[in-house]
Amino acid sequence: MSHTFIIIDDNQDDVTKTQAIAERFHNLSFLASANNYDDGVNLILEHQPQLVFLEIDPSDKKSNLSLSLINELYRFLPVVPKIIITSSKKELAYDALKYEVIDYLLKPLDVNDFRKAILKFDRAIKSNLPHSEVKNPVATFEVLDETLVEDLETENEVEIKTVPTSEKPIVVQKEQSLIICVKSYGDYRYIDSTDILYFEADNNSTDIHLNNGEMITAFKTLKHFETVLPQLQFLRIHNSYIINVNQVSRIHTGNTVCYIKNSTTKLPFSKSYKENVDLIISRIAGGNYLEI
Repeated sequence: MSHTFIIIDDNQDDVTKTQAIAERFHNLSFLASANNYDDGVNLILEHQPQLVFLEIDPSDKKSNLSLSLINELYRFLPVVPKIIITSSKKELAYDALKYEVIDYLLKPLDVNDFRKAILKFDRAIKSNLPHSEVKNPVATFEVLDETLVEDLETENEVEIKTVPTSEKPIVVQKEQSLIICVKSYGDYRYIDSTDILYFEADNNSTDIHLNNGEMITAFKTLKHFETVLPQLQFLRIHNSYIINVNQVSRIHTGNTVCYIKNSTTKLPFSKSYKENVDLIISRIAGGNYLEI
């Protein structure tokens, strides 16, 4: 199945570079590109692609490219395309988070970061499909002229595990679920993301707390996890905590704490991450939800 995409960027050289990397993925199909706000909106409304690569800090300010383009799409489309931000500045990443973009890629684009973004996109697309339409829970993106299996030369790596098949590598992934592998001195520990309650910073390592009461230590910083984890499922609420949105049972804004399902655990959230907490509240309210 081919997924269509459009590139919106005021710099034509960057458009060409983004397209060149995307063409290495079999299941991505380029439709068109635009260099300014108006043309970009019109292209999306005309073609209605599944994915848009969007620059939000253009060098040509007359192009008017910004996050407001996403808001404009909601005025006309019942289903807005998935968005991946491409920009040379990282300062707008937090603002982009509030628009629930798939990923935020810094220029010049790195193929490894690009691959991770595409896998996030693939997972997001599948999560929107009815159960009967998800024929195969395995991600279908293939990469030309390179392998998806990382060559781990250092210990204590955290990655999304991949395995080789007869000719092409594929990503092993449960339906609508991410598998995280924590590697430590030859020991590979596989964790289903749905089993994770929260991540807790411990100096330069991170403790992963599971719903069975177990705790696993990964020798990566909490900042690293904040960067690689899907933001639709995990959000940082404190300098010391990243919480699984799906494991939240209660939020007390007065006491600034979040409660974990089926436990007495409550985690503090700080004012600097209050917007993330607001996102959690809005996402829970967007599901099967009755306020009484």
